[in-house]
Amino acid sequence: MDRLKIGVIFGGSSEEHPVSVKSAQEVAKNLDTGKYEPYWIGITQSGAWQLCNSPGTDWENTEARPVMLSPDRSVHGLLVLEQDRFEVIRLDLVLPVLHGTLGEDGAIQGLLELSGVPYAGCDIQSSAICMDKSLTYAVAKSAGIATPNFRVVAEDEKVDAEQLPYPVFVKPARSGSSFGVSKVAGAEDLPSALEAARQYDSKVLIEEAVAGSEVGCAILGDPSTPIAGEVDRVALSHGFFRIHQEESPESGSENSTFIVPADISEESRRLVQESAKAIYRTLGCQGLARVDVFLQDDGRVVLNEVNTFPGMTSYSRYPRMMGAAGMPLSDVIDRLVSMTLHRKKR
Repeated sequence: MDRLKIGVIFGGSSEEHPVSVKSAQEVAKNLDTGKYEPYWIGITQSGAWQLCNSPGTDWENTEARPVMLSPDRSVHGLLVLEQDRFEVIRLDLVLPVLHGTLGEDGAIQGLLELSGVPYAGCDIQSSAICMDKSLTYAVAKSAGIATPNFRVVAEDEKVDAEQLPYPVFVKPARSGSSFGVSKVAGAEDLPSALEAARQYDSKVLIEEAVAGSEVGCAILGDPSTPIAGEVDRVALSHGFFRIHQEESPESGSENSTFIVPADISEESRRLVQESAKAIYRTLGCQGLARVDVFLQDDGRVVLNEVNTFPGMTSYSRYPRMMGAAGMPLSDVIDRLVSMTLHRKKR
């Protein structure tokens, strides 16, 4: 039987470019080449698309060829520049292993929709909603899901620092990971926190600090029948959790470790899993997502954020949680492919 032709897009122009490359390298280790014929499409930090042999450390070498996704739906795949002419490669589907801006915000999903190529993961709408934390909270809150209290600060808006209920978190509304996020204990630190957040987004969120354990849940599947992986807990020694901010994350974080399965009661574990599924459905997610919440001492679950294409690196939370539930990354990839092709037939 012919192998499925899968385009794996990685890299990208966002601040999460290095994480995306590492995610693609882990996907490469777990992709069954007996079933799939991968085409590795690397996007440089300047935005150039290249067809390369693998997502290895030297993927931007001279053997990489310029490539683009054809906007012509009859082509249904890639156009590779070969000696002043285009070679056409038809794809069965695309796995967009991209994080952050232009990867999880609906941009690449829109391009794939125009091209008519099926793709794994969330669609344009759910990607855009989940990328903007203020929209995430607004939609979730309207469905009765608990969220932190927050306010949105526009680009040139002035904030009366004395009126805020400290401590607060200041963060870009539409940025991945923890880039530009600050925990502010008092009014004197607010201006520098706003400046740091505005380096990544003109729209900024000021959010109450929620007391509780930071826990996450990996979700996989269609909105009607999602399955939950194990729950993890972020154990902090000091400060706050800064995902993807370490110099060498493979060797561990300087202030946090992940406990998988989370050291919480079975009742709390089930509550987090069911809450994560409800959040996933409410936000229209499909394919996969990592849902992060706060678990408070009284058992209340409060939404933190949703990552619509979470990290897949060797040290990432999502594959650890799915692995702890008995589903290695190779099986996750198989299920994503199967779901994507099933949606195409509907």
